[in-house]
Amino acid sequence: MSYFAAAVVRDDSGWTAAEVSLRGATDIDEVADRLRDVDQEADISLLFVEADDAYLVILRLDEGEDLRVFGSDSAYAEESRLGSLLVGDLKTSVTGLDGDDEPRPATGGDEESEQPAVDPEADPVGDADLLANLGIPAQKLLALCTHEGMLPADVTAEICEVLGCADEVEDLREV
Repeated sequence: MSYFAAAVVRDDSGWTAAEVSLRGATDIDEVADRLRDVDQEADISLLFVEADDAYLVILRLDEGEDLRVFGSDSAYAEESRLGSLLVGDLKTSVTGLDGDDEPRPATGGDEESEQPAVDPEADPVGDADLLANLGIPAQKLLALCTHEGMLPADVTAEICEVLGCADEVEDLREV
């Protein structure tokens, strides 16, 4: 499996981005250490891991502590060693959804929902609310991850656009 891992970190001067190698990582704590190494003093550190145009994992550290993880699909844990390392220990359902924000399955008949239906094939895992205080509530993150035709790179780009660091991440892709 091929992957792209981009760290975006925010400090008093704004967002910066760096590509992170996950080669040789043995557990999620080592991945978190590599994210911390990007900027030890960062207020917020995010790591976007996109794999094979199919899976997205987002890791978050606040002031280097309290690792939170979201994966777009638990199947990633079964598909690769890196997927197992990143999302293998997560519960099979997302967290951070309030009662009114739960993803709704597609309904039949003439009833139409304003909320996008979660793809029944995807099984998001972890903390879907990890970006809520940055302008991406859980429902929006889930909708992005399950929107037909959206690749992990598209989801990362949408999130980074909201955060204000889209150009920094795009520059990493062009290297």
